[in-house]
Amino acid sequence: MRGEAGLLDDLNALAIPFAAYEHVAVFTVAESDAVNAAIPGAHTKNLFLKDNGGAFWLVTVPSEARVDLKALPAAIGSKRVSFGKAEDMARLLGIAPGSVTPLAAINAEPGAIAVVLDEGLAARETVNVHPLRNTGTLGLSGNAILRLLRHWGHAPLVTAIPVQAA
Repeated sequence: MRGEAGLLDDLNALAIPFAAYEHVAVFTVAESDAVNAAIPGAHTKNLFLKDNGGAFWLVTVPSEARVDLKALPAAIGSKRVSFGKAEDMARLLGIAPGSVTPLAAINAEPGAIAVVLDEGLAARETVNVHPLRNTGTLGLSGNAILRLLRHWGHAPLVTAIPVQAA
């Protein structure tokens, strides 16, 4: 597993601009709200899922989105999904709950997990994600996230993620 040092090495090697922020540990979107107020850009939440066919998914959406989990499988080309287990997250991505980020794909073998980025985030200039730990935030473009994922051998899916009505 390459971890955060490998992530920073790749950001520098690929000349991807980013902003780094340190903050208190945050475990939920609600806890993130106070921290996010001081960090410009789109904020995210991440869903680590497993479908009933055994495939794992990492879905990144805007922090305020209430994902429609019943409609999500059709949008991502999956079967019925449920939340993945912490031990699978640690094994596949090398992270713990609360630190989930699309950048954890650096630790995943290509094909071990499908990475999905909401199309609105993919188009944003600044998307804020964890750097494999929940005491920091990296701000980089949606395009840069996709570039990193491809660099690591993943084929990210960019799609509209269905949300529940407010």
